[in-house]
Amino acid sequence: MRSALTRAFRGIRWYLRELTDESAYDRYVTHVRKDHPEVEVPSRRAFERMRTDRQEADPRQGFRCC
Repeated sequence: MRSALTRAFRGIRWYLRELTDESAYDRYVTHVRKDHPEVEVPSRRAFERMRTDRQEADPRQGFRCC
């Protein structure tokens, strides 16, 4: 019973992290370490700043009120 609850909790946690894109940094770190091992991995804060800047510079994003 306990292992079924643990699996259910992990599944729900995974789903919510993917839904909210909380796992984007983890995927980025994995990519950098695998494909560009000579590059230093940026901090979570620097990653979020790069991501926000990229989204705001993209003309396909359209008007953003906030």
